[in-house]
Amino acid sequence: MTFRQFAYRNVTRNKRKYAAYFVSSAFSVMIFFLCALFIFHPVISGDMILDTAADTMMVAEGIIFVFCSLFVLVSVGSFLQSRKLEFGILLMHGMTKRQLNLMVFLENMMIGSSAILTGTLLGLLLGKLFLMIGAGFLGIGPLEFYLSWHAPVLTICSFALLFMIISLSTFAFIGNESARGLFQRGRKGDKEPRVSALLAFASALLLLGGYVLAATTTAASVERVMFPVVAITVAGTYLFYTQLSLFVVRIMRKVRRFYWHKTNIITLSGLTYRWKDNGRMFFMVTIVSAVSFTSVGVFASIHTLSKELKLDYPAAVGYVAKGNEAGSAAEEDLSGIKAELERLNLPYRSLEIQIKYAEVESQTGPDRTERLPLMAYSDYKQALQQAGFTSREQPLQGNEGLVMIGSQRDRSLTSDRVHALYKLKQGVDIQEIGYTEHVPIAEYLLPELDGRDGGDFSGVVVSDSLFSGINPVQSDLYTGFYVEPFQQTVGIASGLADKGKVSYESKSPYAVVVSGTLFEIQRTLYSTMLFASLLVGTAFFIAAGSFLYFRLYMDLDHDRLQYSTLSKMGLTDQELDRTVTLQLSLMFFVPVGLAILHSLFAFIALQRLFYLSIAAETGAVLIGYLAAQGLYFFLIRSRYLRNLKKNLI
Repeated sequence: MTFRQFAYRNVTRNKRKYAAYFVSSAFSVMIFFLCALFIFHPVISGDMILDTAADTMMVAEGIIFVFCSLFVLVSVGSFLQSRKLEFGILLMHGMTKRQLNLMVFLENMMIGSSAILTGTLLGLLLGKLFLMIGAGFLGIGPLEFYLSWHAPVLTICSFALLFMIISLSTFAFIGNESARGLFQRGRKGDKEPRVSALLAFASALLLLGGYVLAATTTAASVERVMFPVVAITVAGTYLFYTQLSLFVVRIMRKVRRFYWHKTNIITLSGLTYRWKDNGRMFFMVTIVSAVSFTSVGVFASIHTLSKELKLDYPAAVGYVAKGNEAGSAAEEDLSGIKAELERLNLPYRSLEIQIKYAEVESQTGPDRTERLPLMAYSDYKQALQQAGFTSREQPLQGNEGLVMIGSQRDRSLTSDRVHALYKLKQGVDIQEIGYTEHVPIAEYLLPELDGRDGGDFSGVVVSDSLFSGINPVQSDLYTGFYVEPFQQTVGIASGLADKGKVSYESKSPYAVVVSGTLFEIQRTLYSTMLFASLLVGTAFFIAAGSFLYFRLYMDLDHDRLQYSTLSKMGLTDQELDRTVTLQLSLMFFVPVGLAILHSLFAFIALQRLFYLSIAAETGAVLIGYLAAQGLYFFLIRSRYLRNLKKNLI
């Protein structure tokens, strides 16, 4: 038998232990290849809007590769730790340290090469189906199967490099320990895990603090507290598995009446050591699952986000001519827009609104506005009528003003914003008394009011009498074209705005927003993000299950010996099943349950950014993942019990 055959047989004889690692690696390779197949498809890469989808899928590629790197590194480290006794025996029988390193390197490269080959072949087989599903998510026609040479080359080279680096890093895992040291370490019994009450308390404090911050954040502060909340929650989760959970089990063991009741002594004793050995793995599963749940849940709310987009863009095409110098050029642009609408046989209604800019001498509150955009109340009502919005707002009196919201997100910022009193240089005061119920003019078409906490508040609606008395320093003309449905205006005015908008802050003499184009870009982006997050989430789910499967079967021989002894002492099959089921259910559902709890508070914080509720979609995602985890649990439980009882005498 050659040395390579020896390494090959080491893998094949331990296929039960390597199965989950191989399947998860091959599945990650397949997902990576399918994403590359999508990215380099000529229909996707050659389209202005769909190119955004390709960029999103490229991000998903990077996430999958980074996660797969961590998964392979942790798995290889666990494999090597479990084989200390085997390595010690081989060294005692004359194998050199160089040969041992070469053997481990060959084993890892065999598994990696097989995973790359299997994943790529599965990707080729499922490529057409994947492209059909991807086209369905994007709302485009079916994509023909197209194999660009970039996809297999990128996949094979990326994962070959990954497995090569990980295989070389195994030398550091083995180290320079002697054969006697490896042999003794492989036979060494488990020690009572050390637990710090201070660190356990710190874990509870960190988790509680992260949840409170997430639940109490506002729309204005959610972006600022996002990173601290994530860092606090991750640290608290790590300490939960390495300290707090063990501390709770220790307290339960001190309650003698509970600890000595039926099989609790076996369950809790075994649980302590399982938790100590698998704490880091549970931590990774929890964090990965929480990220997966949150991303899929948010992007599954695409229909909610689409409804908000419809409210944010009242006119199908909005055009603002800045000042009086835009005269002839603006007329030519508007004529071109009308011609395009007529050429496409799209019936439209148009509305012109004058926007006046008044110089501000001073204002209350933290913001500072030099030029205040003003709109007449009657023009505001006409804009709502043309857009099909209904309003209960009463006519304004005196110096009252309503702040124009530029998007639905602004509604979540109104509670933190101070109502300002503007003193104009011409001696007129304007007092903000509230906010408009709807968006009259889409964002990007008017300058913002320089709010410190963000938002697109873009001007003030005043009474007709006050508006007529204002002597403006600049006067813009807004023209809105209203088309039903506005999604039909995709690509209109592409010569003025290639991606659907030119903001007011640009140096152009005009600002333009094509709602159909922007809506299509946003819809494509959200659909692709949902598609990508489902792919990444599925890869994460498979990997998390592989972690659990791997740890169970690494300890199977030890557990079989333990339960054989307990069976001889009188443990019945029912008691054995109950004990194993309880331990497995804690291993399977505590990480997922904690991940769901993390996700719920993440959704509470993210809900501040949305005007409409995303509870239904996120709830469906969490229930779906929990159901899938339940099915996986019952499958693994039945197989594990069957293997555990094999040859049990």
